[in-house]
Amino acid sequence: MKSLYVRMCILFCSAIVVSSLLGFLVSNIYYQAQIKSQNDAKLTGMAIEIQQFAETHPDSMEDYMQSVAKLGYKIYLTDAEGQSRFYGKPFRKEDLDKQQLEQVLNGQVYHGVAEFPDSAFITGFFDNQLSNTIGVPIEVNNETFALFMRPDAEVQFGELRVFFAVIIGFTILFSLGFVMISVLHVVRPITRLTTATKRISKGRYDIKLNTWRRDEIGQLASHFMIMSRELERTNRARQEFVANVSHEIESPLTSIQGFAQTLKDPTLPEDERIEYLNIIDQESHRLSMLSKQLLTLSSLDYDPDSLQKKPIDLRAQLRQVVQIMEWRLTEKQLAVRLSLADIRVHGDSNLLYQVWMNLITNAIKYTPAEGSIMISAKLDEGNCVVTFSDTGEGIPAEELPLIFDRFYKVDRARTRETHSSGLGLAITQKIVETHNGTIEVSSTVGKGTTFTVTLPLL
Repeated sequence: MKSLYVRMCILFCSAIVVSSLLGFLVSNIYYQAQIKSQNDAKLTGMAIEIQQFAETHPDSMEDYMQSVAKLGYKIYLTDAEGQSRFYGKPFRKEDLDKQQLEQVLNGQVYHGVAEFPDSAFITGFFDNQLSNTIGVPIEVNNETFALFMRPDAEVQFGELRVFFAVIIGFTILFSLGFVMISVLHVVRPITRLTTATKRISKGRYDIKLNTWRRDEIGQLASHFMIMSRELERTNRARQEFVANVSHEIESPLTSIQGFAQTLKDPTLPEDERIEYLNIIDQESHRLSMLSKQLLTLSSLDYDPDSLQKKPIDLRAQLRQVVQIMEWRLTEKQLAVRLSLADIRVHGDSNLLYQVWMNLITNAIKYTPAEGSIMISAKLDEGNCVVTFSDTGEGIPAEELPLIFDRFYKVDRARTRETHSSGLGLAITQKIVETHNGTIEVSSTVGKGTTFTVTLPLL
């Protein structure tokens, strides 16, 4: 398989060859369409001047012909009997028809340059053929001659042809060199990206690429490094997630196994037996809740389009949530204030219900006795904005960016007492995002916390 470098070199070199060929063809077409007729007219005028000079100065005609030939022209002079001579170098090909010769001897002008056949790969300007000439009759000492002439390209453009050939040759060589260097400049970063991809596939994310370039390749390298860091963060989060799940499952299982083993003792008092059974029941319930939360996260991660959306009376749903949690509010003597506008949103009723339950449960959990909770819902620029505010303990500023991470717990001592899994806010955020909404939090330690959920109406 050819490398990208070889392919691009072949491509650019082919482009140079094809461009040169097309340039030649276009130049030839331009010569045939524009220059050939002008060249014919110019040579015709010169031939007529030679004709006039030879007829008026027959004694000097020979020297004059030699002088004209030295200036860079080929001249062929012949008569009706076929006696001919050349001035300058002979023609490469003597392909003049007798009919054309008789035409000139009879007093007509032969326009061989203008009548030279067109061809894509033959430029008539450089064809030293006798048929590619201008022919005029000359009367010298009562004898008629036919004079044919054309420029001698070797004499007129000899040095120029070598000069231009050298220019073209070195231009092609330098072009090929610069093409190879330029292609290497383009391909090398891609090769580095390929190497970096192989390293990532092996689990190594500590890659560094040159991002000083400001072109598309530089942007690609920059985005590639961002991707590698994101993959590293995702991989680390996955490992932490697996570790956290294992820990959360291991803890209640250990308790269940330990107390189940203790219950096998037939001498165990009845009150202790009931206490241990209650602990096993609580830990089983905890495992059940954890599995449900994990299933919810899994379904939202892998099938976010599975929502069963329908119009929801938001005010009625929030009131229902408060009524269900009324016993816990009463237990802690918490005051609840509602400010709910009549709003209908389009969403999954069960999932949104879980959002409100998680938020009010957290507010109750972390608000001290005789505190207050404020729940409001209003319209704002075509969106529904729901806020849950409490007068609880608050969250430190450095903890706020982390509270939506899975299994993250602000106060691990408190969450251990309340058997929190650290998944509630992660699930809440995921549900809100699948509804094309946002959730934000603001908090002041010792004063309380406010969660703001923004959902589109449609």
